[in-house]
Amino acid sequence: MKSVQNDRKLLDEIIMLRQQLEEANDTINAIKTGQIDAIVVEDDNGHQLYTLKTADHAYRVFIEKMKEGAVTLNTSEIIVYSNSQFAAMVDIPLTKVIGLPIETFIPLHQRAYFGSLLEKGWESDSRGEIFLQDKSGRLLPYLLSLTSLDLAEGKELSIILTDLSIQKETEYQLKEKNEQLEIAQQSLATLNEELEDIVRERTKDLLQSREHFKFLADNIPIIVWTANAEGGVDYINNRWFDYTGLSTRPIDSGDFTSVIHPDDREGFLQVWQKAKDSNEGFEWEYRLKEGASGLYRSHLIYAQPFVDELGKIMAWFGTSTDIEEQKKQLQKKDEFIGIASHELKTPLTSLKGYIQLIERDVILPVPTDQYIRKANAAINKLHHLVNDLLDVSKIQAGKLQFTLRPLDISELVLHCVENSIHIYPEMAVQTEIAPGCMVNGNEERLEQVMMNLINNAMKYSRGRMDLNVRVEKEGGEVMVSVEDHGIGLSIADQEKIFERFYRVEDKSFLTSGLGMGLYISAQIIKEHGGKMRVESRLKKGSVFSFMLPRM
Repeated sequence: MKSVQNDRKLLDEIIMLRQQLEEANDTINAIKTGQIDAIVVEDDNGHQLYTLKTADHAYRVFIEKMKEGAVTLNTSEIIVYSNSQFAAMVDIPLTKVIGLPIETFIPLHQRAYFGSLLEKGWESDSRGEIFLQDKSGRLLPYLLSLTSLDLAEGKELSIILTDLSIQKETEYQLKEKNEQLEIAQQSLATLNEELEDIVRERTKDLLQSREHFKFLADNIPIIVWTANAEGGVDYINNRWFDYTGLSTRPIDSGDFTSVIHPDDREGFLQVWQKAKDSNEGFEWEYRLKEGASGLYRSHLIYAQPFVDELGKIMAWFGTSTDIEEQKKQLQKKDEFIGIASHELKTPLTSLKGYIQLIERDVILPVPTDQYIRKANAAINKLHHLVNDLLDVSKIQAGKLQFTLRPLDISELVLHCVENSIHIYPEMAVQTEIAPGCMVNGNEERLEQVMMNLINNAMKYSRGRMDLNVRVEKEGGEVMVSVEDHGIGLSIADQEKIFERFYRVEDKSFLTSGLGMGLYISAQIIKEHGGKMRVESRLKKGSVFSFMLPRM
């Protein structure tokens, strides 16, 4: 029984001590945080009243709220006060921080330096940077502000600790960026020096090239000129001044046009404006006035734009070549062709008539009859050549005239295909002909064009005797095309195939002819208000076509 009573008494005392301990902890916490201004303590002399000053209360609240750590050391460098922030910094509960030596949180390699800071702090306010070590051993940078306090209880040292982690990281990044910037600046300086060397070298090359260009341009017998992107003439060689007798420098665009023949001036300005608007080169024949004689001579002007990688025009380059003598020679040749054609036509007609009389009225033995037929075929061929020469002379003289009337081009093409099959029995023709394609044209001349295209296709077929003939409606036009699978044309040949007397040079494939058929055909189609074109691949075949306005 007595043992039970002792246990109960002991349990009651434990409960009472716990309550007192909790009250003491609450009181201490309230004092630290400034929640109370006074406390009453009972001792041997009775109840005693202890008050806290209002300023001290505000100070404690401020210390607890601020983000910096705050500790107070006694003269033995023991922590007698710490705010919650410092405890969080070292990652130790607040209750365990108080009473520990401050050196607990200082790394060994910095304790000597820290000791010197404390020594200065006891004497006067001082500052310094140092690393603190938390319980996990992690080192964090802090700025320490030390101030000594003279209190009634004795001298103490107040330390405010500011976390420098973000600042140090920023400084590190800034340092790193500065180092990168310095490297970049060094690279830029090196690159700039290299660029300056390149520019100097290129400038030297450019000046040398310009001088070479001017030397060559000033010593050739044709006019050479350049213009800016807007078309303003900014350079012209000495040949211009020698030829025109003008002496204006710098060049005035008005001077350039003033020496052009009045009948050619408007046409030239239109062609030049069209070239500038379309960013394409041009070729134009016009007449320039020679200063010494006062006569106008024919010139061929040629201009091409110089563009950058984006296709923007940077400048224009052009030449103007005196072609008066060439034109005179061509005119003489055309006159000769015209005269020769007329002179040849009369005896050919007579010869053909006599042969026809022989075929009709005389019974000849078989060998002689064959010779007569071959002679007749040769005369027909020669007759066609003479007619072509006459057409060329008419074109050059501007006398290729014919009457136009409404006709169905579809029926005309079918008629030409039927005639071709009789001429070339071995020919296989596929037709795609849209019906009822009415045009305003000359039946005889359009048949001449169509037969020329079919004959050429067969001539250059390389043994593959199949053609595709089409008549198609394309908007307000009719397109007639003849496709073969022969030798084809190179790009260079395609650009010149419609010039007079031009023949394709293919040593592996020899044919007869003067190279006039396509030239005459193109002129006939032009007189009809249409145009001819060719699409071809070398060794694959060609498609010759012409477009005519629909009625």
